[in-house]
Amino acid sequence: MIEMQGISKTYRVRRREAGLGNAFKSLLSREYTEVPALRDMTFTVPDGQILGYIGPNGAGKSTTIKILSGILRPDSGTCTVDGLVPWEDRKAHVARLGVVFGQRSQLWWDVPVRESFDLLRDIYQVPEGAYRENLDRLTELLDLGDLLKTPARMLSLGQRMRCEIAAALLHGPKVLFLDEPTIGLDAVSKLKVREFILEQNRLCGTTVLLTTHDMQDIDALCSRVLLIGKGRLLLDGDTAQIRAMAGEDLSTEEAVADLYRRFGI
Repeated sequence: MIEMQGISKTYRVRRREAGLGNAFKSLLSREYTEVPALRDMTFTVPDGQILGYIGPNGAGKSTTIKILSGILRPDSGTCTVDGLVPWEDRKAHVARLGVVFGQRSQLWWDVPVRESFDLLRDIYQVPEGAYRENLDRLTELLDLGDLLKTPARMLSLGQRMRCEIAAALLHGPKVLFLDEPTIGLDAVSKLKVREFILEQNRLCGTTVLLTTHDMQDIDALCSRVLLIGKGRLLLDGDTAQIRAMAGEDLSTEEAVADLYRRFGI
């Protein structure tokens, strides 16, 4: 189970005006602005649920994922994932966790994907039998095949994303965080990723927290949706509620924009 209670996080961002003179001034006197990323964020995700987490850019979605992953420590509030505090019990926490950031890679760039997987097996200390079983299952479900012999730098975006998802699941985590996993993918690749997420949830009962700008991902995968804006939780409901507010068709950018406008974001 994932539990967040009253989580807040503020970033201190350095600012300066453009121009050479202002650049010199900033060497002597630096100005900072405080930017609230999360404000009193509270929600619970039961085991085995696929939860959609949506909102415009800068709403606080990635900050939430980083706190839940143990990468960031919040300014206030409490948080547990499967009974562990992410930023305090980091080693035990990451052993139960899989994370995929759509714009970042955990594969080594110049070596075949299989070698990256073997390195991850050693990092997570996965027993050989469990590793082979997980690898065979993921290879079949994600249609990896010859991709395992290919260096990551030679993969297409869709191929790499399938390998990234497999890499996040080799150690058999109970919880999977997906931060925009279908960004930039073509229609066929998106379908394969969605089908796999549903199958992984069905077979293993994996809890999935999905952030995305693609509302078709939400409609295809999630039974429950959280809408966040300006660091605050604005809506916690099911997909039917979101669809009704967006005018039934979640696939259009206009419908999503109208949904955000309803909440002033």
